[in-house]
Amino acid sequence: MEESFLQNNFANRIGGNMFGKDTKIYKFEKIKRAKREASAKNPGVEIIDMGVGEPDDMAFPSVVSKLCEEAAKWENRIYADNGISEFKEAAARYMKALYNVDLDPETEICHAIGSKSALSLLPACFINPGDITFITVPGYPVLGTWTEYLGGTAVKLPLLEENGFMPDLDAIPAEQLAKAKLLYLNYPNNPTGASASVEFFTKAVEFAKKHQLLIVSDAAYAPLNFKGKPLSIFAIPGAKDVAVELHSMSKGFNMTGWRLSWVCGNALAVKAFANVKDNADSGQFMAIQKAAIAALDDQASITPMISEKYERRLKSMVATLQGLGFNAKVPAGSFYLYVKAPKGASDGSVFATGEDFSQWLIKNKLISSVPWDDAGNYVRFSATFVARGGKDAEEKVLAEFARRLSDAKFIF
Repeated sequence: MEESFLQNNFANRIGGNMFGKDTKIYKFEKIKRAKREASAKNPGVEIIDMGVGEPDDMAFPSVVSKLCEEAAKWENRIYADNGISEFKEAAARYMKALYNVDLDPETEICHAIGSKSALSLLPACFINPGDITFITVPGYPVLGTWTEYLGGTAVKLPLLEENGFMPDLDAIPAEQLAKAKLLYLNYPNNPTGASASVEFFTKAVEFAKKHQLLIVSDAAYAPLNFKGKPLSIFAIPGAKDVAVELHSMSKGFNMTGWRLSWVCGNALAVKAFANVKDNADSGQFMAIQKAAIAALDDQASITPMISEKYERRLKSMVATLQGLGFNAKVPAGSFYLYVKAPKGASDGSVFATGEDFSQWLIKNKLISSVPWDDAGNYVRFSATFVARGGKDAEEKVLAEFARRLSDAKFIF
C-alpha cells in the first residue's frame, strides 16, 4: 500500500515522518497487555487493579441530582466560554473555607476543562523556543510535554526519598535558571504521596522571586491530606506574585470524568491563561459548573468522607507490604502508595527495574500496579481499587490482596 503524503507532513513534535511507525511499547500499554494476558490465563479470577489513578466511587448523590436539575434548564445550553461567575465565586468561597486564602473571583480565578487541559495551555502563555520549564520526576508530564511541543526544554528535577521527595532547588545550574520561566510543583504528590510543608513552599516562593519564575502549583490532590490541614501555596505571603495554582473537582469530590478545574492566583498570569483558553475551547457545560457549586459549598461533608476512606485503605495496604519486608509508609496525602521495588523474589525472579517487579505482580499475583523508574526503581499502588458495595466489599479486596501476597518472599 502506497504511503500517504501525510506521513511527511506530521510535525516533528509527534515524530515527524516516523509518526505511527514507532514500535516501542510504553509502560501503560505493557500494563494493559499484561492484564489481558493474566485474565486469559486465569479465567474467573479477578484482577486487583491498584494501578488506577481515579476515584472508584461516583460523585455524591446530591451533586448528581443537581446536575440533572441544571441539565434540564434551557438557559444552560449555551457556551460557557471562560466560566460562569457563580462557579468562580464558589471556588473563591471554597479556597477561603478550606485553605484560608482570599482570591478575587473576577481577576484571580478562571475555570478549565480539567487540570490536564490547564497544564497543556499554560505553556502557550509563557514558553518560546529555547525557554525552560522545570518539572519534577516521577510525575505528571503534561506541562513538560507541551513545553517541548512549543520548542522549549523540560528539565527534570528528581524527587528522591532522601530529600523527602522534594526537588533540590539549590542544585539547579545557573545557566538553566537563566533560561527558565516555569517551575512545576505537585503536592500532595503523584506518585510519591509526599506533601509540601509551609517551609518548602516558602523556600519555593523566595526561589521563584529571585530567579523570576512562575510556579505552577498542581494542587489536584490537596484536599486529600492525612497529616495536618490541606495547604495552598497561597498561604505563603507573596506567593501570588510568582504562582498560579490548579485545583480540581476530580480527586476530592469523585468528579473525575466531569472535567472541571480552575486556575487561580497571579492576576496577570490568570488573564493570560484565560486569553489562550478562549482560543482553545468554549468552556465546560454550565450544568456541570452549577453542580460543582453544590459540591464546593458542601465540601465539609463530602471531602472528609473520601479522604477517610483512602487513608483507611492505605493503612491496610501498608500493613500488608510491611509484613513482606517493604519499607512502606502511609503517605502524607493523595491516594497513592509509592514503594521501592524489591531486587528479586524467592522463586528466582530478578527485578532490575520497577517495571520488572510490576510485570511480575500482574502475571504471578494478578495485582496491577504502576512502575516508576525515573528516580530509582519504585512501584505505585493506588487505594482507588474498585470495591462496589461499601466498606465490606473494600475489606474483602484488601483481604484478598494480603492473601495473594502472603506466600511471597522478596529480596531487598
